[in-house]
Amino acid sequence: MTLADTGLDLRASEIAYNELLGRIVDLRLPPGSVINEKAMGAELGIGRMPVREAIARLATGRFLTVLPRRGAVVSPIGLTDVLDMFEAREAIECGVVYIVAERATPAELAILRDLVARADTARAGTDHETYLRADHAVHAYLVHMVHNGLLQDAADRLLLHNLRFWHLYWSTRPPQASTMMSHSRLVEALESHHPEDAARAMRDHLQESRALVQEAF
Repeated sequence: MTLADTGLDLRASEIAYNELLGRIVDLRLPPGSVINEKAMGAELGIGRMPVREAIARLATGRFLTVLPRRGAVVSPIGLTDVLDMFEAREAIECGVVYIVAERATPAELAILRDLVARADTARAGTDHETYLRADHAVHAYLVHMVHNGLLQDAADRLLLHNLRFWHLYWSTRPPQASTMMSHSRLVEALESHHPEDAARAMRDHLQESRALVQEAF
């Protein structure tokens, strides 16, 4: 019987996946960490097979790298990886907001305004973790507003890579408001239902972030 044949084992695999993913994204498992299947299974109270299944999924998503004779390790984050991530984000998220500008309902825009307001409030503080989570919520909700499951699956994974990177970036730097980008221009374009302006605002937002990262590297 395979893992997918039993609801219990499938749930165990999902638990292992979510737990490992959470630890990778928030750096409890930093880049280069080796994943011990037996130890992780014992810690979570599940067998090694669900952990192995979770590792395979995370390797497919590029969160883990499987190395010969070493097993699975948390994937590193180098400058090339970061630039690839920004390139992918620009390709996907500029298209997302272009569509959202055409389709967004008043109710969805109200929710988005609230999420952006929370992110702006967090920018005024010194807790970068609060800002990261609030900013992530804005980008994740924008993707949700398209109502396209295939697009959302790809974008959600990309945004988790982004969240992991910014955790790493700020782990060695003091949080500053100047490095926390606002979404005010984007919201104005979306509320005006101007697709080109929305795409331009998102592109500027991402390019400013990328320039900041390149300077740091």
